Amino acid sequence: MSTPHEKIQLQANVPENLLGKRLDQALAEMFPDYSRSRIKEWILADYVKVDGEVLNKPREKLVGDELIEINAEIEIQVQHQAQSIALNIVYEDEHIMVINKPTNLVVHPGAGNGDGTVLNALLNHAPEIANVPRAGIVHRLDKDTTGLMVVAKTIPAQTHLVEQLQAREISREYEAVVIGTMVAGGTVDAPIGRHPTKRTNMAVRESGKPAVTHYRVKEKFRAHTYLRLKLESGRTHQIRVHMSHLRYPLVGDPAYGGRPKLPKACSEEMVNMLRTFRRQALHAIQLELTHPVSGEWMSWKAPLPEDFTALLQVLRDDKSIHGTGEV
Repeated sequence: MSTPHEKIQLQANVPENLLGKRLDQALAEMFPDYSRSRIKEWILADYVKVDGEVLNKPREKLVGDELIEINAEIEIQVQHQAQSIALNIVYEDEHIMVINKPTNLVVHPGAGNGDGTVLNALLNHAPEIANVPRAGIVHRLDKDTTGLMVVAKTIPAQTHLVEQLQAREISREYEAVVIGTMVAGGTVDAPIGRHPTKRTNMAVRESGKPAVTHYRVKEKFRAHTYLRLKLESGRTHQIRVHMSHLRYPLVGDPAYGGRPKLPKACSEEMVNMLRTFRRQALHAIQLELTHPVSGEWMSWKAPLPEDFTALLQVLRDDKSIHGTGEV
């Protein structure tokens, strides 16, 4: 069975202000709904005509007022099955969706998770999203991290959202509970790369990609701290890796967490909570971005999930009895 494609047809004259610009640069400005790398691919694939003739040299200079015609195809790379999986949709219009992801839900199919993912649910909810690469997913949350994600429903919306992400113009804030009592907030500026021996883990490494996490203390407990965090970059497992690097791993983190820290004379309820909290205590609580079509600045918040609020309540109950003195 042949792979399906979406046909793209674009036409415009080169404006005077792009006189002397390279073909690839000019087209990126003329057709901002498509990424520069995609436009360059189209030029090299003979999909671009200038004044009726194919021009496949990205560096060729333009003189202005040429007629540009693009007749391209975008391959719909992977066919995944639509599945009836409930989505908690916080916002939706014809261009984007914002969802509040629950725990225990993988975002994108991969090894060990061929289906039953956010992507499969998106295909069921909005079948047209199959025409967008990765079904419009522009950023991910780990399987057991809860909270807000934005999804693009069209290729132009995806292009603009990816550009915002790369320019660090999308604000993503998280809340977490970590093991240990922090004195104050701060910033972690430490590159993250693949762990040298654990294939599925990440680690702080000099050879890694730049990663910056800002954090502030919301509440202190006897042996734990409730944090608000903000990402500048978006590396895999970034908050989990950075907090573990500071020696304040997230409660319940199966990959980067330490053993549960049990304060002296704590209740049986607290012992049980800390020993059975089987996921990282991390929630994407706030998302802010510029709408890719209207240009409007938009903001959403997602309430903490029940298990997270239950964890906080147990810690607060303990604090009300024992205070926040040294363990």
